[in-house]
Amino acid sequence: MHISRLTIIYFGALIVSVILHEIMHGVVALRFGDDTAKRAGRLTLNPVPHIDPLGSIILPVFGALTGVPVIAWAKPVPVNPSRLRNSRRDMLYVSLAGPFTNFTLAAIAAVAARMLYNGSPIDTILDLPLAVQILFLFAMVNMFLGIFNFLPIPPLDGASLVERALPQSALPRWYAFRQYGILILFALIFYVHLGDRIFLPVRDHLARFIFG
Repeated sequence: MHISRLTIIYFGALIVSVILHEIMHGVVALRFGDDTAKRAGRLTLNPVPHIDPLGSIILPVFGALTGVPVIAWAKPVPVNPSRLRNSRRDMLYVSLAGPFTNFTLAAIAAVAARMLYNGSPIDTILDLPLAVQILFLFAMVNMFLGIFNFLPIPPLDGASLVERALPQSALPRWYAFRQYGILILFALIFYVHLGDRIFLPVRDHLARFIFG
């Protein structure tokens, strides 16, 4: 089956972005006193320790080849809340580090793409110079990851916001709900088509920012 250049760029951007997302969880945890990720060798740009066979290879390749929504994740960076100086507060910062990293990368790539774009009319993204294609897709992937991970559904990072806001008395019910989070997430993606409802408008806004 033919794999287009855009698919390869998108896949590469996705893998790089999810790895950087996970690394920053570990970096912030280290900043607040937990060196678990560092001792596990996870604060590295070497992709091998971060690869999750299902989330980093099988599902992204399947999505790229079949056209179904492409989702991906890296192996979660280990964090020990008990080693943080203030576990409840600091875990919030650790969780938010990933999405904020993606938003920062998206902003940098979008501004760079806008600066490189020469303003000439285009019909498709394939009409753009290769560097602009890469930057646009990298910005788009990171915007998607940032927004996606802010969804308040376990195991996504946005669930940490809910968990920190809940009163102590509600936590047992929340912990019971967490085990069903991944099923809810897959249902929203594949049956409710959450990607089309949220991400397509974001893609269009990003394209207008870069290409005018």
